[in-house]
Amino acid sequence: MTTSTKPATWFWIVSSIALLWNLLGVMAYIMHVTMTPEALAALPEQERALYTNVPLWATAAFAIAVWGSTLACVLLLIRKKLATHVFVIAFIAILIQMVHSLFISNSIAVYGPGGMVMPLMIIVIGLYMILFSRQATSKGWLH
Repeated sequence: MTTSTKPATWFWIVSSIALLWNLLGVMAYIMHVTMTPEALAALPEQERALYTNVPLWATAAFAIAVWGSTLACVLLLIRKKLATHVFVIAFIAILIQMVHSLFISNSIAVYGPGGMVMPLMIIVIGLYMILFSRQATSKGWLH
């Protein structure tokens, strides 16, 4: 028999906000992979080049990152320890995706230094969610 402790209110708040954040990531992914030729043609030439030159492995990493993080948030909300493992897998995918975004593609030249803000936020939040889920496990909130 496993006993667990009732999570603090802030656990539910953080988990819910994280789920909403990751659902925004899912929306960004869907918009990325379903962009119509008309929408693509409407982009400035440099941005269009960024969209059309994304290798399959970077798109796959994007998918694993957003869908995995979303699944991990759902696992948090149903209080499953598996959330931590899924967050780790999603975080590895985030890092792979960001290698392409920050170092291989021309995104910094296209978007400028401000284009680094969102990728860095994604990395920080991904790492935080791993630590958050580990803390929830150590407090007995996840089983």
